[in-house]
Amino acid sequence: MYGMPATGKLTVGRELASLTGYKLFHNHLVVDALLPVFEFGSEPFVALREEMWLSVFLHAGASGLPGLIFTFNPESTVQPGFIGATVDVVEKGGGAVDFVELVCPLAVLKARLDSESRRAHRKLTSQELFERLHAEGVFDDSRMPEPRVRVDTSLYTPAEAAAEIVRILKSGNGD
Repeated sequence: MYGMPATGKLTVGRELASLTGYKLFHNHLVVDALLPVFEFGSEPFVALREEMWLSVFLHAGASGLPGLIFTFNPESTVQPGFIGATVDVVEKGGGAVDFVELVCPLAVLKARLDSESRRAHRKLTSQELFERLHAEGVFDDSRMPEPRVRVDTSLYTPAEAAAEIVRILKSGNGD
């Protein structure tokens, strides 16, 4: 599940995990583990973050998990080959990747930035920094494949958004 900051990935991911029984692996678990040692975006940070993400996918598949929810912000420090490597690892383990994109209007996103839950996970909370990064194209998701599901989280509660994702994925199409 991917989207820009504050689109609700972790919140909807928790609801989705509750509905499906799948484990939730949000990207900040790895980011938070690396930040005390490496600067965000530095070469060792980027390399280790990707190695750790891919290793979790590999071992999740090998352990027979029925599904894994991964939340992800496709920002500019993510290596161009990461998505392809993710699909390869998951498919080699007998799984499949369903891309789910969460979106919301920029005004809603900006209003959500400085929340207690975002501060608790040391996520981006500054509107000024968000606006600068957005203007610089840091959150460009053009390398992402077309999602099977796209949900505007401003139109649903987190539980409703998760239910909509399940409904669409179970229906076998992206409508």
